[in-house]
Formats: sequence, structure tokens, C-alpha cells
Amino acid sequence: MTRILLYTGKGGVGKTSIAAATALLSAQRGHRTIVLSTDIAHSLADAFDQPLGPEPTPLAENLWGQEPDVYHNIGRYWSTIQRYMAELFSWRGLDEVLAEEMTVLPGMDELGNLLWIADHVESGAYDVIVVDAAPTGETLRLLSLPEASRWWIERIAPIGRRVSRVGRPMLERIIGVPMPRDEVFAAAERLLNRLDKVHRLLADPERSSVRIALNLEKLSIVEAQRSFTYFHLFGYPADLVVCNRVLPSGKDSDGSFANLRATQQRYLPEVVAQYAPVPVRTVPQFDREMIGLERLAEIGRALFGDDDPTTFFYKGRPYRVHAENGGHVLEVALPFTSREDVSIQRDGDELQLQVDGLRRTIVLPRALMDVPTTSAKMDDGVLRIRFEGRAPARKH
Repeated sequence: MTRILLYTGKGGVGKTSIAAATALLSAQRGHRTIVLSTDIAHSLADAFDQPLGPEPTPLAENLWGQEPDVYHNIGRYWSTIQRYMAELFSWRGLDEVLAEEMTVLPGMDELGNLLWIADHVESGAYDVIVVDAAPTGETLRLLSLPEASRWWIERIAPIGRRVSRVGRPMLERIIGVPMPRDEVFAAAERLLNRLDKVHRLLADPERSSVRIALNLEKLSIVEAQRSFTYFHLFGYPADLVVCNRVLPSGKDSDGSFANLRATQQRYLPEVVAQYAPVPVRTVPQFDREMIGLERLAEIGRALFGDDDPTTFFYKGRPYRVHAENGGHVLEVALPFTSREDVSIQRDGDELQLQVDGLRRTIVLPRALMDVPTTSAKMDDGVLRIRFEGRAPARKH
């Protein structure tokens, strides 16, 4: 089974170097490893100090790197949709080249980068996939797309297909733009199903782990807490937190970095306590530029020592359902969140949780589909939603 490690964090914390170092150490431990950048501002090639392309590029024994390109991704994943969109834009005489440029929609490049994960798993060519993900906000927006795509596939697409088949020529005359043909709907469904597969791969606790990189400074710590909550909200398991660029304690205590060192030493035990039982590891601040294979190997050894970097350092379930006192309780791990921060809505077998601007839909087990929700409370970072009572009688 292919192991997937996804590194994310606030921009500038050094997650690319940590992801690259993890991949290199994994390869040195004998695992066929690919490290993939899903950030449109690629810096993976800079970390290795070697050129990388849109297809996997050999970097060392057992190690490949990849920086996907948006136009390469379009040709690979949604050329049918692009042709329809180009037709749509050029319907009223828009220049053909400009129409094609306009088919590259915002977010399309990051989305295509993520889809490579499923391709690499299916290829069987790699034992380990290390993902150098975009900064937290962009990554979360992309990973939340499967929730919306399910609605499109199940409810909107069938209606659109029927309308297109029955009245496409008439509608085109009325609204003055080309209607999508059946192959466009089919291509869109394949794309969204592919995205859903990526979601299922990344949410599989037997295969995948999210690892959050941070610096021991206030803004970075707060952002990491927020992202940790959001990843749990969407069901992505985290197994490690990495504090990067940590100054060693007890050295040069009166020097130029004394204040920064004192701040880091104050924050570190707080971070360890906050994320427990998920472990926290540190990478020291080095006194030189850490690029190239030799330097990245130093980072890997500092972070993991003799441990295998592909180990599950923690396994936990973001949510679970269990029987309790004659009813059932759904527990959702939402660390660093208060009950007032969470909005809950129930619609049949779907439970919608919203934290800040992000919403996650949990499909309830069949046994709870018609059982009333009686209460919801937070208990040590876990949202507990109680289901109790008789299901209403169904009308026949």
C-alpha cells in the first residue's frame, strides 16, 4: 500500500525543505519515493538545487521529484472541458487564442497538481508519495472541493444532461450560447470522481498522514492550530507537527538571538502540550543554506534520527460513532475550537458542520438517519453530538 505524507503550513516556515528532506531520507531507507509539489509557486527544485519538470524526474537512488505544470495538467485531465469552454468564449467572436487562455480558471493548476496523487498510487511505481502542499489556506480550499463535487455529480449533472439532450438546439437559440454536450458532462464527472478519489486516499488513516510545519512564533503557531482544526473537520488524519528553525538552548544566551531563543523556549512546551497526543518534533536552525542533497540529508537526520520517516507517529480517528446510555454519540475532533465557533445543521442523513468559513458534510450512518439530534457540546477539543429517541414513523 502506497504511503502518502502531505506537508503543509504557513508560507515561509520551511515546509518545502522538510518535505524534500523527508522524501530523501525515505529513499535512503529503501522506499521508492516521489516528492510532488502542489504549490503553484514551486520551490522544490530550488530545495534540491536540481531542475524538475511536469513529469517525475530522477533525483537520486529511489527518489523522484515533480513540479506539475498547469497546461500539462489541462491536457491530461480536462481537455474535453477546455474545448467546450473555449467554444463558449469564442461563440461571440472572442479571439481563439484569448479564448483558450481564458479557459485556465483560478485554482485549476493547484487542482491538477493534487490529481497526480491518485495517478501515482494507481501506477504502483512508488512506495511513498511526499506532497509539498500549497500554504494551508489554498490546500484546505482544494481539499474541501469533494464535498461540493458530490452535490454536482448526484443532483446537478443528471438534470443538466436531461435538459441538454431534450432541448439543446432550442436552448442554444434562446440563450445564444452553446450548451454542453453529453461528453462534457461525462468529462466533468470523471474529473470530480477523480478528485473524490484523492479525498478518499488522503482521508484513509491506514495510508495517509498530514504533517504540519510551523515556526515557534505567534502568527505561525496560531495558523497551525487553525489548520489542524480544519484538517480534522474534513477528516484528514494528522500524525506529526514539526517545529522548524529552532535555536539550540543554552548557547550564546546573551547574544544577538537571546530574545528569539527565549521566545522559542517559552512556546515549545506549549505547542507540545496543545497537540498531544500528536507528537511534536523539532528541526534546528542551521548556520548555512540548506539546499542540495547533502544538506537536505542533514535536515532529515535531525528530524527523524534513526526512525523511518514513513512511520505512523500517531493514529487517531477524526470522528467516530458509539453507543452511550441508550443513545448514540457522534464525536468529531475539533481541537482549538469552542462550541460557539461551530455551526451545526441537520438535513436528513447529512450533518453539516461549519467552522469559520469552512463547511464539512458528514453522511450519517444508516442507523442514525432518522434519529433526532438532542444535544451538542465541546469536551476537550471534541464535539459530541447526541442522537436519542425514536425515529419518526415513515409514511407509506
